[in-house]
Amino acid sequence: MSHPLWKRLFTWSPAFEKAGLLSCFPNFIATNVDTILGPVLQRSQTSIRLRTMIVSKKWLSDYTPLTMSVDDMTDRLTMSGLNLEEFHSVGDDVAIDLEVTSNRPDCLGHIGVAREISILFDTNLTIPDAAVSESAAAAESVTSVELRCPDLCHEYHARVIQGVKIGPSPSWLSERLNAVGISSVNNVVDVTNYVMLECGQPLHAFDLDQLSEGRIIVRRAEKGERIKAIDQRDYELTDNMCVIADADRPVAVAGVMGGLETEISDKTTNVLIETASFEPLSVRATARTLKLHSPSSFRFERRVDRNQLDWASRRCCELIQQVAGGSILKGSVIAGDPPQKPGSIVLNFSQVERTLGIHVPAERCIEILKCLGFDCLKSDSDSAELVPPTWRQDLQRECDLIEEVARIHGYDNIPDNAALPVVATSKSPREQVGDAVRGLMVAYGFYEALTLSFVSEDQQQLFRPFGDRAAVAVQHSSRSHENQLRQSLIPSLLTCRRQNERHGTKNAELFEIAKVYLSAGENCAESESEPTMVGMVSGRAYLEVKGIVESLVARISPGSDLKAVSSNLPQFASGRGAALLLNGQQFGWLGELDRAVTDEIDLEDAVTIAEFKLNLLETFLEGTRRYHPIPRFPVVTRDLNLLLDESVTWDQTTEAIRQCNLSSLREISFSGQYRGKQIDAGKKSYLLTCTFMADNRTLTTEEVDDAVRKILDQCRSKLGATLRW
Repeated sequence: MSHPLWKRLFTWSPAFEKAGLLSCFPNFIATNVDTILGPVLQRSQTSIRLRTMIVSKKWLSDYTPLTMSVDDMTDRLTMSGLNLEEFHSVGDDVAIDLEVTSNRPDCLGHIGVAREISILFDTNLTIPDAAVSESAAAAESVTSVELRCPDLCHEYHARVIQGVKIGPSPSWLSERLNAVGISSVNNVVDVTNYVMLECGQPLHAFDLDQLSEGRIIVRRAEKGERIKAIDQRDYELTDNMCVIADADRPVAVAGVMGGLETEISDKTTNVLIETASFEPLSVRATARTLKLHSPSSFRFERRVDRNQLDWASRRCCELIQQVAGGSILKGSVIAGDPPQKPGSIVLNFSQVERTLGIHVPAERCIEILKCLGFDCLKSDSDSAELVPPTWRQDLQRECDLIEEVARIHGYDNIPDNAALPVVATSKSPREQVGDAVRGLMVAYGFYEALTLSFVSEDQQQLFRPFGDRAAVAVQHSSRSHENQLRQSLIPSLLTCRRQNERHGTKNAELFEIAKVYLSAGENCAESESEPTMVGMVSGRAYLEVKGIVESLVARISPGSDLKAVSSNLPQFASGRGAALLLNGQQFGWLGELDRAVTDEIDLEDAVTIAEFKLNLLETFLEGTRRYHPIPRFPVVTRDLNLLLDESVTWDQTTEAIRQCNLSSLREISFSGQYRGKQIDAGKKSYLLTCTFMADNRTLTTEEVDDAVRKILDQCRSKLGATLRW
């Protein structure tokens, strides 16, 4: 069948469709991590398609009555978030291919899909009891489990069945597996696949007699350790991978695939059944590194319900005993801590109507959530406190509950012509500052650039304002070269400038507003680990670029004090770089790049760069401005040529003059400096212009002369300056 109409309407583009990015449902889009999982893997070793769940209609009917047609069932599932890919007949059965988003691992088993159907069509849900008949001998007498890496494996269960007879699976079992695209192997292996597809919990069966000392040790692999997997290929392991080992060697790559030496064979008589919960990030990294993906890794990457580990273990043993005989030893050998209970979530009923735009009665909201497995701790006319089921770990916020109410109540019940209340909004400080920066930069002749956050090691070295701080890097085949997250915007902008030069566009003046990445975010705020910066590259002189930065600050925060102090960053030309301070706080950097830097990437022209923190501008944003009338009275200017020691800076000079607290002094501007003849070594002269004006009258010559005398006296006492004639 073709894709349903609603999917074609709401899919952004074929490229997004391939990546699994649908814009319909914010919860499962927000939590969809498929886009970073690399290329879509169509089939694994067991021929099951990843990223989708193939379910059997006959199999589903074991758990809930299916009185509706396949079309009705799949339409309702599609509208509730389980998108239909296709369905086709397999003998007297129907195989239904559903796309399962990454936040719904509970639907990677027939029981999860049946639960959705039972809720949508108001039918009963029946889950097998998984009752086992155990012998007197305890499982602990023949095996043990040692958990050495609780950060990679949260919990591990082992059960033992003795005296099984390996052989072909009965027809009901092989037919169920064939209906969903899995070939039958033998009765024991088929049961582990069956239970995985029944409840979504991966399991593995070991030949207990092939485990050295009958032990299970869950540990990190040793560097360079090797294992031959069930696919008969050798894999070299690293010390950050989790393995299942016996007393001597690894016997499985945890959460990914079992080892060949301990697989179930025709000679197997004693079986150890594994059910466990592994850390999703560890399983994902291992599968990527080894390029070894499986239905098990697919499920572990999305988290399993730890509360069903024991049920899955008992269910597997129950079915193995049915199809292969044997005696189930008493109890389960468990390592790891029990799972924590999920916390409660408060749902305000007024928020349901505000968010959805329709009225859903409080009783209906609670009814829907209870059907989904929520426990209602308490409720009143305004709100309810509910605990989500353990198999829905994606439900953590009030908006998640509202989405669940919407999809079960029916998106088709939300009218498309309903009047939406419109509320006037104002721009956030970030938007105000960003708009101001973009407007002024374009006015100054700059073009905004959008560059990738990834750079190479060589690019990273072009400008390192934070020194030798280690860069955040990724290890993935698609980013073998440019695999570091940038710590500055300047290297990316320099690369763009070089590309423009090669295409005949000289002196490309570029700016960018984007994040840089200083750490992986551990133990620090986002503004510290991922600050938003403004970067610019230009062929203009240092003072021109400095004037642009000053204009930006004056536009956004007129009352702020911007200072440039000498910087020793090695990427700046000698004496041509500065660190920027805004109201005494570290703001950014400004300067001309050393020729060695520009030669590194074959830039023809000299480059002046500036980079500063956008969030600091937000802090000092003056959103409300005070306006003054245009002056009615004339200004009076005086040029002063001060002879100063070489060590005295322009900032020190202006600060000394401002300390005179002259009400008539409006501006101090730099006109030039001089070193050379008629000036002793170690001295320099500053030519500055002072502008005087009064608000209510014209200043007299005597008043201005008196102000100039005070300025000269202040500079003489504070800076040792003399007036040069």
